[in-house]
Amino acid sequence: MARRKAITTKLEIIQCAAKHFFENGYTATSPRVICDELELSTGNLTYYFPTKEDLLAVFVEMLCSYQRVMMEIEAAEGVSSLLSICLEQAIMAAMCEEDPVAKEFYLAAYQSPKCLEIIRRSDTARAKEVFKEYCPGWDDVRFVEAETIVSGIEYATMMTTGDSAPLEKRIEAAVDSVLAAYNVPEDIRKTKIAKTLSMDYRKVSRLVLKRFKKFIDETNEKALDELLGTTA
Repeated sequence: MARRKAITTKLEIIQCAAKHFFENGYTATSPRVICDELELSTGNLTYYFPTKEDLLAVFVEMLCSYQRVMMEIEAAEGVSSLLSICLEQAIMAAMCEEDPVAKEFYLAAYQSPKCLEIIRRSDTARAKEVFKEYCPGWDDVRFVEAETIVSGIEYATMMTTGDSAPLEKRIEAAVDSVLAAYNVPEDIRKTKIAKTLSMDYRKVSRLVLKRFKKFIDETNEKALDELLGTTA
């Protein structure tokens, strides 16, 4: 019973944090806000998540899982894995352009050492599959090094200022740089860039954000259902 209560509390914290992170923003969501809503002591919250960064890492893990699911869906619809990578760059940039709360989430994730490690680890594993034909002879170290560069490109594309280039230009530069980091030939890069820019990536970004929020809810609910089923 104690174990069941502990896991239930942890899932409630995640569910509450998700609501506040994606409605009010990561910065505006203090541990106190979560504690007050769930009627928890600060000590009880920090028992499960010592810092807010640890809680953010939960959603970054979910984001990486969601991206893998999206690639599987796109593959089933005939979208190549290479184009999926390109479209992902466009979606992230467009999402951050249109939604300040989503932008804050992404930037917080890329600024967090713990979360950035999760992102790089997941993306490196994916890159080994997607780019293997362009990187013969590469070992794990080379892929890790390349992904370090790629994550920097992604952050720079999302971290805009008043002097930043228009969204389309930033997407074009990001896609070209990411593909070049993995030795994709220039002619293929140009084709993928043109295909990416021809899509309504703004509309797709809104849909992806909506589906990601639903994915978080469903993941949490599934975990709770499995807990109740195994401890009934």
